[in-house]
Amino acid sequence: MNVTPEKVLAANKASVETAASVGAVGLSTVERLVALNLNTVRASIADAGSNAEALLAAKDPKAVLSLLSGMAEPSLAAVLGYYRSAYGILVDCGEELGKIADSQIAELNKSVTIALDELTKSAPAGSDVAVAAVKSAIAAANATYDSVTKATKKVVEIAEANVTSTTGAAVKAVGKA
Repeated sequence: MNVTPEKVLAANKASVETAASVGAVGLSTVERLVALNLNTVRASIADAGSNAEALLAAKDPKAVLSLLSGMAEPSLAAVLGYYRSAYGILVDCGEELGKIADSQIAELNKSVTIALDELTKSAPAGSDVAVAAVKSAIAAANATYDSVTKATKKVVEIAEANVTSTTGAAVKAVGKA
């Protein structure tokens, strides 16, 4: 296998581009989380102000208790909304990083296959069995990676569905209390 300066330069360029992509995903995720936090703080301050005004305007303890119980459901819904949004941002980040990793794995597989093909051309007679075994092992590893990736995505989907139904039930339960 011949390593030319052009190949080294191309590999270095690809590495820099990958690092830049990962950095961009990370920065975008941080920006989205910061925006979510700022919006959540703004909404919390506004809610706290209007809740305080309503409580101060209450005429008796019974009215205060009624107001407090009425504030529980919207507060819980806001907290759950925040966590859903943060989770969504992190899932998006994971998906983007997964795409980058998948492309890197595909490129690595391509490079290994090319290297094996070049090696086969100059290898002694009878070594084609060993090369075929290596290619078979690579194919098996790729199949395993694909299976694990699909299973992981399925587990995440199931977990998301369970969290959604559980949080919905929790908000309804607080509303009835």
